[in-house]
Amino acid sequence: MIQVTRTLSIDPAALRETFLRASGPGGQNVNKVETAVQLRLDLERANLPPPIRARLEKLAGRKVTLDGALLVTSQQHRTQERNRAAALEEMLRLIRQAAVAPVRRVATKPTLGSKRRRLEAKAHRASTKRDRRLRPE
Repeated sequence: MIQVTRTLSIDPAALRETFLRASGPGGQNVNKVETAVQLRLDLERANLPPPIRARLEKLAGRKVTLDGALLVTSQQHRTQERNRAAALEEMLRLIRQAAVAPVRRVATKPTLGSKRRRLEAKAHRASTKRDRRLRPE
């Protein structure tokens, strides 16, 4: 099992790696060696709790495919191993971020003093504008 947080882990069978040729750094090797890594996590097989999965799908955006897989690609390094580690770390970062539940906002009432100050400011502004108006004589 791949440990995401203390309470959350992913079944490695839900992950699938594909290697492809990368653009970018690599010199002459870039045309011969498949160093880029495409990591695919099947969200059905990952057994994520429904609220975490919903947040992950929203957070990942276009990285989630129509068939319900999270797709992370890494091609920033010259070696396959480093790209592999970078793709896995990116995927774990996304899942960890989705595992944090948003804090619910508790609505509060404005204080009596703030209401009074607001009304006084409105009255002051209204009187200023009233004084600027041209009065017919």
